[in-house]
Amino acid sequence: MRRWSVLLLAASLLASPVAAAAPAGRTAAPAAPATGKPDTAKERQWAREIEPLIFQGRAEWLKTASGTKFFAIYTPARGPVVRGGVILLHGMGANPDWADVIHPLRVGLADRGWATLSLQMPVLPNGAGPKDYIPLFPDVPARVQAGLAFLKAQKIAPVMLVGHSLGAAMGIWFLAHTPNSGIRAFVAIGMPGSSDPKSPLDTAAALAKVRIPVLDLYGSRDFATVLSALPRRAAAARAAGDRNYQQVEIDGAGHFFRDMNGPLVTRVSTWLYRFGLKGPAPGGP
Repeated sequence: MRRWSVLLLAASLLASPVAAAAPAGRTAAPAAPATGKPDTAKERQWAREIEPLIFQGRAEWLKTASGTKFFAIYTPARGPVVRGGVILLHGMGANPDWADVIHPLRVGLADRGWATLSLQMPVLPNGAGPKDYIPLFPDVPARVQAGLAFLKAQKIAPVMLVGHSLGAAMGIWFLAHTPNSGIRAFVAIGMPGSSDPKSPLDTAAALAKVRIPVLDLYGSRDFATVLSALPRRAAAARAAGDRNYQQVEIDGAGHFFRDMNGPLVTRVSTWLYRFGLKGPAPGGP
């Protein structure tokens, strides 16, 4: 367990949309080269580390249409009413049971009646930055579609999409390029942005193409790359006449929502309830 805790602490530095600064007097490790291919060895290592520690939910190995197998965690809904399914996309370099944001939502939403499916997204070696991940965006649709196929086989509907950090950017990019995906609504948590219109990280440009409800959720103490992107996305939604786009700030929260799991799960669950199956409201503001 000590080894796992150290691994989580070290890897948490990689899940932000900006590179972590090196300690004073030390040189930062050079960024890994952008190969355009996921680090499948790292993905398998995550799976080996995580699978024995799953106590809520179960490990699944999904397969894309091209035959690529990847790791996921499925957590069945608990309670008398199954509201639907939620596909979770983690942040940069992370995994489907990431201690910040992803694990709390994976388990917390299941407690509130949502079957959750947390996907292993494509990752690169340690040291890669957000721009290094751009060549991996085309790998995203196949994994999300494999997740949709899995939930359909479980007869779970409707299906929502929730992404954190780079996973949120991947999610909005997927939706912009897959207009008939079947996703009912999308929650972007701590979603970064870019002013480069040719970049998949230009989340404002992607948002302008999305026609399903979107909750743009962020913390008041979020990263600058997240906060600075909010005005452009709001403007893009207004220009597109999108009345189902909403920006919500959680006061006091940082990018990883540490010590804010309760408000995070409540806010996401309550918003998704509006687009799920009918039943008793899950409570919360």
